[in-house]
Amino acid sequence: MVDYEKMPRRNIIVIDMKSFYATCECVERNLDPYTTPLVVAEPNRNGAITLAVTPYMKSLGVASRTRIYEIDPKIKYMTVPPRMKLYVEYSKKVISIFEKFVSKKDMHIYSIDECFLDVTDYLKMYKLDDYTLARKIMKTIKDELGLISTAGIGPNMLIAKIAMDIEAKHNKDNIAKWTYEMIKEKFWPITPLSEFWGIGRRMEKNLNNLGIKTIGDLANYDKKKLKNKFGIIGEELWNHSNGIDLARIGDFNEKPKDKSFGHSQVLFKDYTDENIPIIIKEMVEVLTARLRRHKKKCQTIGFGIGYSAIYGGGFYHSRRLSAPTWDEETIYEMCITLFQKFYEDFPIRKVSINLSSLIDNNIEQLNLFETFEENVKKDELNKAVDEIKSRYGKNSIIKASNLLKDSTMIERNKKIGGHRE
Repeated sequence: MVDYEKMPRRNIIVIDMKSFYATCECVERNLDPYTTPLVVAEPNRNGAITLAVTPYMKSLGVASRTRIYEIDPKIKYMTVPPRMKLYVEYSKKVISIFEKFVSKKDMHIYSIDECFLDVTDYLKMYKLDDYTLARKIMKTIKDELGLISTAGIGPNMLIAKIAMDIEAKHNKDNIAKWTYEMIKEKFWPITPLSEFWGIGRRMEKNLNNLGIKTIGDLANYDKKKLKNKFGIIGEELWNHSNGIDLARIGDFNEKPKDKSFGHSQVLFKDYTDENIPIIIKEMVEVLTARLRRHKKKCQTIGFGIGYSAIYGGGFYHSRRLSAPTWDEETIYEMCITLFQKFYEDFPIRKVSINLSSLIDNNIEQLNLFETFEENVKKDELNKAVDEIKSRYGKNSIIKASNLLKDSTMIERNKKIGGHRE
């Protein structure tokens, strides 16, 4: 049973620009996105994925992310090529409007078209409640830029986000406000699980195999069993299904001052969510070996993706662990969690991982779910592998996954600074 009295109670507003790219194109053409059949995609590629469609196209059953050839041929619409520079300019203008209402320190820019605002300390000054303030901000965006938006409001970032994703678009004013007291009513009936922020199709299938079909099933499942089954991800899933999110917007605005270990890789072909986990696993393997070599452990993991040049953009987000680690599986799990949470279904050409909040190996806070003996066993195994690779070469020990066709590990191990030895 969760004691919500001990949970943070902030006034968080998350605002998302509705059909952002498509609406920008409509505004540029003095068209109404609610009556205009417009699709943003590469016009000469029948297999291209749409980057955005107008609300009017959605009303005809066309999803935001669909291939051109899947659109009903009976629908007459215009296709316009993506203009990322234009969308970035509009995004900057939206951010400037947010800055009229709150300080930068109380903003978290989640993506090009979505932003979290902590308005807790501003309500008295404006003499408004959070709902009215959200409406005021959204009206300003519409009046000044012509863009339409939706908003979620909650006591933490998670609840605000889920309220927006699940309910706001169905409400007349495009706003939904949820509280801790509404978790059972609003969260628990959600199904399929992939409708919930942070649960991808793969995780949905894994949870379904455990008999977990709704968020309520997840919230009432044994937390320790989820942790044992899925590691850090399992613990986070249980917390989120119960509306628990201790992150504060200020946490995302803190710049790391300590040394960090980073690794990025530009890929020689397009990757998708099907084959990118191999690359992530190999990069984590390289980074954790560096941690152990320098006798360091990390507590903050940053993960980023760059999309193919045709689409542009990408994301970079970080997460702080409950305890420092150099364990490969733990860091890989968190990278996959961040990937599944923020990936937008576009072809991938770059992956970046950064490990920070470093501490010396002899200073450690034990994870509640692991014993000291378990940690020692993992460390000894990892050290043995590192020693063999150091003595006999990086390819002296490889994993089965390194032999898969999408792996780049063996080839990269033959290079120095990205070039053949």
